[in-house]
Amino acid sequence: MKQLPNGLVAYKRTPVFDQDNLPAGLEKEHRTKPGVWGVIHILEGRLAYTSYSPQREQLLGPESPPMIVEPCERHKVAPIGNVRFYVEFHRRKD
Repeated sequence: MKQLPNGLVAYKRTPVFDQDNLPAGLEKEHRTKPGVWGVIHILEGRLAYTSYSPQREQLLGPESPPMIVEPCERHKVAPIGNVRFYVEFHRRKD
C-alpha cells in the first residue's frame, strides 16, 4: 500500500463527487501535476480505479484505505453504481 511521503501538506480538496456530478475528465486517462499527490477518499459506494503505470485496476470502497495517486501517475476512475468521494491534493511545504 502506498503512503504519502513525509513533508507533504494538503492544499486543496475537490467537492464531493457522485455518479451524477463526476467530471467527465476523471473518467478518461489523466494525471496529477508534477510534485502533486492525490488522495482519493471514498465516502459511500464503489469506485473503479485504473492506473497505467504499471497497469492495474482496483475497486475502492469506504472500507478501503484512501487511494494514493503519485505525481504524474496516469489513471482514471469510474463509478460502480452510486458512489460519493472526494480528492485531496498534497504537495511539499513551501
